[in-house]
Amino acid sequence: MSGTPWGNQTRARNWDALAAIIAALIGAFALVVSGYTAYLQRTQVRAQVWPYLMLASYDTENSVKLLNKGVGPAIVKSVRVTVDGKPQRTWREVVTALGLERVPLRTSTITDNVVSGGEVVPMLVIGDEDAYHRFRKESARRSAVEICYCSTLEECWLYAADDASTRATQKPVDSCPVLPPGEAFGD
Repeated sequence: MSGTPWGNQTRARNWDALAAIIAALIGAFALVVSGYTAYLQRTQVRAQVWPYLMLASYDTENSVKLLNKGVGPAIVKSVRVTVDGKPQRTWREVVTALGLERVPLRTSTITDNVVSGGEVVPMLVIGDEDAYHRFRKESARRSAVEICYCSTLEECWLYAADDASTRATQKPVDSCPVLPPGEAFGD
């Protein structure tokens, strides 16, 4: 009879070990599920704060507008506008470089600003219809615009439209460049 108590004790230890293994597996599974849930939540948040900037010309209003077609705010970090490859600092400089002096303008500053989801910002309004059409024709051939912006999660994109392409491009970038004062667009 002395062997029987030891046999029961071994079986009890086996059940304890099995219970410990099952508990560890359940814990590991819960950790995987928790990690996946956090990943899904991050993806949903990214979608909720995703900005998408683009420029649009409105012939009926003689204007160039910046649109945020995304759902989240766009934090504009840098803007670069060139005419014939030379950086311009204001819309007045752009219009003058395109050969359109003494044109009535209204402008809005977007550099270092936040453009809300769905917001439309009139960047440039030219007060004369003929001058606006000359501006459109010349700028289509000779100018380029780059706008670097970020979401509230610090994911950044570079919008680029230039005279060499028919479509603007959007590409993700690690961060927005800090432009030298002579190249940074101020309007």
